[in-house]
Amino acid sequence: MERFSKTVVKRRKLILVICLILLIPSAFSFLITPVNYDIMTYLPQDMESVRGSHIFSDEFDKGAFAMIMIDDMEYKDVAKIKARVEKIPNVANVIWYDTALDISVPTEILPKSVYKVFNSDKATLMAVFLHTNISEDRTLEAIGQMRKICGKQAYISGMSSFVYDLKELGDKEKPIYVAIAVVLGLALLSVFMESFAIGLIFMAGIGMSILYNMGTNFLMHDVSYITFAIAAVLQLAVTMDYSIFLWHSYERKRKSGLANEPAMEKAISETLLSILGSSATTIAGFLALSFMTFGLGVNLGVIMAKGVVFGLLGSVTILPGLILTFDKLIEKTRHKTPNINFKKISSAVLKKPAVIVAVALLVIGPALYGYLNTEVYYKLDNGIPKDIHCIQASQKLSDEFGMHCSHILLLDNSLSQIDENHMIKELEQVDGVKAVIGMGSVLSPSVPREILPSQVTDIFRGKDHNFMMISSEYSTASDEVNAQIDEINQIVKSYDKTALLMGEAPGTKDLIKITDHDFKVVTAISVLVIFLIIALVFRSISLPIILVGCIELAILINLGIPFYTGKVLSFIDSICISTIQLGATVDYAILLTTKYKENRLKGMKKEEAVSLAHETSTPSILVSALSFFAATVGVAIYSNIDIISSMVGLMARGALISMLVVVIVLPSFLRVCDGFIIRTTKGMKKCKEA
Repeated sequence: MERFSKTVVKRRKLILVICLILLIPSAFSFLITPVNYDIMTYLPQDMESVRGSHIFSDEFDKGAFAMIMIDDMEYKDVAKIKARVEKIPNVANVIWYDTALDISVPTEILPKSVYKVFNSDKATLMAVFLHTNISEDRTLEAIGQMRKICGKQAYISGMSSFVYDLKELGDKEKPIYVAIAVVLGLALLSVFMESFAIGLIFMAGIGMSILYNMGTNFLMHDVSYITFAIAAVLQLAVTMDYSIFLWHSYERKRKSGLANEPAMEKAISETLLSILGSSATTIAGFLALSFMTFGLGVNLGVIMAKGVVFGLLGSVTILPGLILTFDKLIEKTRHKTPNINFKKISSAVLKKPAVIVAVALLVIGPALYGYLNTEVYYKLDNGIPKDIHCIQASQKLSDEFGMHCSHILLLDNSLSQIDENHMIKELEQVDGVKAVIGMGSVLSPSVPREILPSQVTDIFRGKDHNFMMISSEYSTASDEVNAQIDEINQIVKSYDKTALLMGEAPGTKDLIKITDHDFKVVTAISVLVIFLIIALVFRSISLPIILVGCIELAILINLGIPFYTGKVLSFIDSICISTIQLGATVDYAILLTTKYKENRLKGMKKEEAVSLAHETSTPSILVSALSFFAATVGVAIYSNIDIISSMVGLMARGALISMLVVVIVLPSFLRVCDGFIIRTTKGMKKCKEA
């Protein structure tokens, strides 16, 4: 450790030059790594909706589809728009009234159920299929061209239209997220740190680590837009502690009489030893997300764990060089920090420890009840502003046609026409099904398929399968549509056991199923791994129970509050926050407990040991938690994407709640449980229990 510290200080200029050069490939890689705006692609490959989408793409050369509703326009003009849409690169097919019949033929010749799908009193509807998948660049380019061609009289709905708007919104907001986090972080550091310049130096060092992390994301193939939006902010918030620890250690060594370079050498060794344990819990918390069967967990978990490693390395390699290089600037910008009497605070907090423990135990009940009963949403477009095009289009589609979503049904070509017609009749009787559109639906049972024009059969029939569209009046992710999907599957499987149902609603139903399982697995793994790490660090059975228990209480409070405030959370919030808050804020508890244990081993009585540990660790915990809060709260307030603002907001609030639980509740537990801790912690039996 000493050799490493001496090398870092001695070769600091070389290290900084190398690190600056490495920023170039990192920035290039960061810019070319694709961002994935379709979280459905992270569903497991064995889900029926995913297998169906692969067959649909491979056999029919179709991926995404969109619905275009055109308001108050004559058929001849609609036909012109359809012709222009068909010429857009990447458009596979456009299905409308004239797909089966020339527009000169009266619409009355079509079956009423089919006619109603494409026409209302004021509008007409067409379905557009594209060659590429929902969020691919060529798909989004095609959506943009459709909007230009169709004009203000048209509304384009569907997942690709949603992704198009989400990407535009995200691209505008992402640079602002980092700017807000940096500005608020600097404001906080300028108040609590001894020099105005040190905050800028912290940001420079952490910024380099963030760019290295983002630059190595090409290893993940792509980055989820959720990960991309919050990764930099979260890495800044989580790893700021390491910079603060190094600076405080460096300042203590200088005040003891050491010169700058020897002081930094000692500070690096001390910081590295002290933060290895805490960073291990943070990394473990993020990596626990990798055990999700939903691939978004792996994407977020690995990238954030990687970010912690880069932050840790940066704090003991890049930051020391920056501090020593800009020493004169640091000295010139020194100022007084707030003079808070932490001794009085400690005295007040520890006045009645038994009462605080009792109150904490009583809080568990309502916190747990709120946590278990908080509403969760899975419909992705619930989380963006209602005045965006895709939301308005979905509402128009619902108002004019009573249609909220469409399913795609893949059937084996061996299914007979008679069975297919019987199946369609059964499907049309399912609650909420508006219509079933396929080859069989535009013909009467007595008319053979062979008379259909090739432009119809070419669309619906592939080498081994044919497909149908089932329009539904129920919203995606609702209990009604999930029950509808179950009933549709029951019917179609009775005719074709290999049939597959796909689309936004079936995919979301699969998502609901796996995330419920994932939540239980990820929570259990994160608690178990962090418990074991703390047990090894302290060589104790009791301390991990107390520390993890305190942070779990903070998590329960944080995730229980939305129930009492009427806030509905995104499905990903509870999964991610339970692990992120545990991994990121258990450090506060570790810091305080480490000092308590050291004090007890020095021979102090429990009251004195806890009081001094509380008094000396609270300033670091306060700055750390407030830094976390400052880096995240601005993004939570600013972002118009609820899935991001909600998650980051929970992180911000969670940091404050964890801080309060550690500063107020944990010391009381250490006092009350001191005897139990001594008997169950290796090396502490020599401590007196009195």
